[in-house]
Amino acid sequence: MLAQALIPVIAATFTGMVLGALWYSPLLFGKAWMAAIGKTPETLGSQTLPMVGSIVASLLMASGVALLLAALNVTSLSEATAVGAILGFLIIFPALLSDNLFCGWGKGLLLIQAGYRVLTVVLMAVVIFLL
Repeated sequence: MLAQALIPVIAATFTGMVLGALWYSPLLFGKAWMAAIGKTPETLGSQTLPMVGSIVASLLMASGVALLLAALNVTSLSEATAVGAILGFLIIFPALLSDNLFCGWGKGLLLIQAGYRVLTVVLMAVVIFLL
């Protein structure tokens, strides 16, 4: 039973990591993200610790989404998508907006970071529901 519960969470975690790899690649927003944080590939430094932390964060996020979907007894794909969108747009985005306003990171960085997080939580909800 535990293994069955872990498979959707692991798949959702993997989905978030794949989306992140694509989102922050030169194909999508990698160059704009680097410019917004004032870094270059040469000055970024080792990504080992941030990557490990990102995997843990993604696993925690997927676990939270799974628990919420179960607690809400979500029974359709549209409900799962709606829960993901509510989490993304009404919890994650406002938290990042507040951080952005106090830290002065700029609109570009906010949109890149929030876009990734919102889409991630929506996709996680969909993946978890489907599995």
